[in-house]
Amino acid sequence: MITIQNLAFSYLKEKPLFKDLFWECQPGNIVGILGKNGVGKSSFLRILAGLLFPKKGELSVLGFSPQLREANFLQEVFFVPDENFLPGYLSAHSYRTILQPFYPRFDTSTFERLLQRFEVNSQEKIKDLSFGQQKKVGLAMALSSGCSVILLDEPTNGLDISSKSTFRKELISLLREDQTVLIATHLIRDLENTLDRVMILDQGQIKLDADLSDLADSLHFGVSQSDVPDAIFSHPSALGVQFIQYRTTQAQTVVNLELLFEAVTSGVSISPRLKKTNSLTV
Repeated sequence: MITIQNLAFSYLKEKPLFKDLFWECQPGNIVGILGKNGVGKSSFLRILAGLLFPKKGELSVLGFSPQLREANFLQEVFFVPDENFLPGYLSAHSYRTILQPFYPRFDTSTFERLLQRFEVNSQEKIKDLSFGQQKKVGLAMALSSGCSVILLDEPTNGLDISSKSTFRKELISLLREDQTVLIATHLIRDLENTLDRVMILDQGQIKLDADLSDLADSLHFGVSQSDVPDAIFSHPSALGVQFIQYRTTQAQTVVNLELLFEAVTSGVSISPRLKKTNSLTV
């Protein structure tokens, strides 16, 4: 379980990146953390991993204070940054051998199987792998770690189409009920059918935090050739006017995360619990 209360964070001599954040996450969810570039998605994950320290507020991950970096905390949390973090002089096989003892539930067979599915040579030195292949090694480590909390920063960045599909399928199939996966991404389409929950960060605040199932129950997403009077948000596209409206008798539609993101970051207040909101057209 992750709980955040009144959290604030800023880099030295810069304006606050986060202010008065409150958030809670139960196990068994794949959560997408969305936001514009520079909004703090990566910093949010690093705070949860204990690599950055909040300026104020309370933060608990699995009952631990991340900034203390206790051994029992570290063996339950696996963080994969966007940039390469792997030692280039080692092979994936050697790195797994070194890292495995620190994670009690690490599954070697899963790691080897994932490398095969990702078409990565486990004996080749990491420095000789492409950026995308290095990313695959990191993802294979995370999905094999058995950790209760897995933090992934831009996991599909650098992956080809086939590898993105493999990652999505493996993530869903390997997730246990007691695990939580948090994914920070700007590549929304890569993961929109994988997420259980979405959080949108903007201007130092959590502007939306909702389960995808609740959003699908409450909102209707569509395309029209003309304006939709009761739309809470609309946006012209090559196909017509894309719109969001509160769902009444309409058939349930798939949540359009890109359109939802545009709406929220444009200032529209959206909640599955609300029946009315200010509309906005851009």
